[in-house]
Amino acid sequence: MAENTLKKTPVTLLGLGAMGAALARTWLAAGHPLTVWNRTPARAAALAADGARPAETAAEAVAANTLIIVCLLDDTSVDEVLSGIDLAGKDLVNLTTSTPAQARARAKWARERGARYLDGGIMAVPPMIGVPEAGGYVFYSGSQELFERHRETLAVPVGTTCVGEDAGFAALYDVALLSAMYGMFAGAAHSFALIRKEDIDPAALAPLLADWLIAMAPAVHQTADQLRSGDYAKGVVSNLAMQVAGTPTFLSTAEQQGVSPELLNPYFELMRRRLAEGSGEEDLTGVIDLLVR
Repeated sequence: MAENTLKKTPVTLLGLGAMGAALARTWLAAGHPLTVWNRTPARAAALAADGARPAETAAEAVAANTLIIVCLLDDTSVDEVLSGIDLAGKDLVNLTTSTPAQARARAKWARERGARYLDGGIMAVPPMIGVPEAGGYVFYSGSQELFERHRETLAVPVGTTCVGEDAGFAALYDVALLSAMYGMFAGAAHSFALIRKEDIDPAALAPLLADWLIAMAPAVHQTADQLRSGDYAKGVVSNLAMQVAGTPTFLSTAEQQGVSPELLNPYFELMRRRLAEGSGEEDLTGVIDLLVR
């Protein structure tokens, strides 16, 4: 193991919450020398048995290695932890959840301190880390050269996908995908609410619902194609006018089942607004233009 460890890139990891701890264990298991720091020292100490070197301060941890991975609560935490620390010559990879604007500002902040910067958006939950078949990955954006330099090390815990030189893109992709996820969860919540008072086992609906969502998912490719071409009527199967005409059935069913329509109404209202503009032959893609301010 010692010989193998010497060949691996040393890593410093700041932040040992559930995600940070999962990342730490995968780098250790792969033989990477790992220096760790956490505001709660006990979390760092717990990894010492696995071969990690706990640092007493964040500054000590940063000084130990060139590759610095940050996985903290939020952008404010990054400010607090790295304030006053010498980052000159460091390769700073920030896996802390942030907005695109925060990521771009952080990249500028890092450059002003002599560090190279890469931003990351983690598309995984802790149990997926170190489990390739789980399908998790991290979006990276910023310095392409820095990504290529550390690609092998960054790919140890979870897959990597580089989305561009703009440091804000990883955060943007991250939030875009998660926003769609919450929209899906909202639809599923409404679906389960409709059967809640009936003699229907939710476990019987679940596989049908999952299969239906999977069947509908490829529609995003048509949406993208329509956005690129500007032709929102291209390849339409169920046009906007027909779908708007069907919305009263959904609302009436919700009322009859004693279910609030508050998850459906905002989207239906956007559909009606788009139809009022005289775009009845379109797909639902035009709703996107109503959202963009």
